[in-house]
Amino acid sequence: MEFTKVLELAKKYEPEMSRFLRDLIAIPGESCDEKGTVLRIKEEMEKVGFDKVEIDPQGNVLGYIGHGKHLIAMDAHIDTVGVGSLENWQYDPYKGFEDDEIIIGRGASDQIGGMASMVYAGKIIKDLGLEDDYTMVVVGSVQEEDCDGLCWQYIIKEDKVVPEFVVITEPTDGKIYRGHRGRMEIKVLTKGVSCHGSAPERGDNAIYKMAPILQELRSLHENLMDHPFLGKGSLTVSEIFHTSPSRCAVADSCWISVDRRLTAGESWEYAVQQIKNLPSVKAANAEVSMYMYDRPSYTNLVYPTECYFPTWLIEEGHPVTSTLEDAYKGLFGKDPVVDKWTFSTNGVSIMGRYGIPCIGFGPGHEDQAHAPNERTWKKELVDCAAMYAAIPSIYVKEYADKMPKDTENLVEIKK
Repeated sequence: MEFTKVLELAKKYEPEMSRFLRDLIAIPGESCDEKGTVLRIKEEMEKVGFDKVEIDPQGNVLGYIGHGKHLIAMDAHIDTVGVGSLENWQYDPYKGFEDDEIIIGRGASDQIGGMASMVYAGKIIKDLGLEDDYTMVVVGSVQEEDCDGLCWQYIIKEDKVVPEFVVITEPTDGKIYRGHRGRMEIKVLTKGVSCHGSAPERGDNAIYKMAPILQELRSLHENLMDHPFLGKGSLTVSEIFHTSPSRCAVADSCWISVDRRLTAGESWEYAVQQIKNLPSVKAANAEVSMYMYDRPSYTNLVYPTECYFPTWLIEEGHPVTSTLEDAYKGLFGKDPVVDKWTFSTNGVSIMGRYGIPCIGFGPGHEDQAHAPNERTWKKELVDCAAMYAAIPSIYVKEYADKMPKDTENLVEIKK
């Protein structure tokens, strides 16, 4: 492969990539409201010469390059979170900002920048005749911010798209990522008895029952399992709710949401039981359960799943890791840093549930995710487009015949 030509074309298409990304930023596209974003992506894929572009019943957009036997997927979730307080933004989150180095706007790093680079990687492949015995499917997936991996549960089980491996284009700070912690969403509920607030002793206040649970959860976070590569498990209380007949009454129920990050060795059953074992939970007779997700997509399709997102990790010497390392060295003339994400991605389903190896390389930085004045770097858009164009040919020529029948998830699960 002539890496210099790949890089030259990626640089040539920087203005088109930037313009496309600005267009996507300008379309509000929170989870379950991605239709406008999907249609704009479809338009750009067709414009640059993708062989086939489809929108599936859930609303994911899938663009195909090539017709070979090795199916390789690249994924960007194209929904975004909201903008939060506008007071924290220096620029309009949808109009954004652009100069010679950066683009600012909601979704710039998390993670529609990855989509911009992937689409123009397809154009580079076409321009340079890099098609080989592979089919590359570029996926713009929906509802990830609401429910990581739900889109790929649907793509694998219902669309029957089962690639040999998937490049996750979430931001990686210029590094190659081969895993991350999992997560789950836990509900803790206390129940009480309401009465008039002027005589609270007549009732049983559910909020007071929750107070010691909050303190013990805070302490539990400090004592969770650790892993030398993936890092420590964590938890935080992310929401609190209650019911009460009025502001002049004792609360008769209180529940909290717990965002639990799972490191190697931690299953959802283990994490739930840890909370059930807390003395304050037992004393309050609190109910501990896992949330379910059943929100309709923008196409009104409901695809229910439990809010459990498994931990995953592939070996450093895996063929897909080596594929990206070779592409990186060939393009940039230096060794890459191989690391992991702090947050989670659609890999929780692709590798975590189904054992399809994932590898990460994407424009932008993790610390920009969900932040005001979110930005990405044009150089990274260019570098990623070049990487995505180079990866399929390198894989087919050097590593496809070295792929294991099953990829081991290097995570021992404690029940």
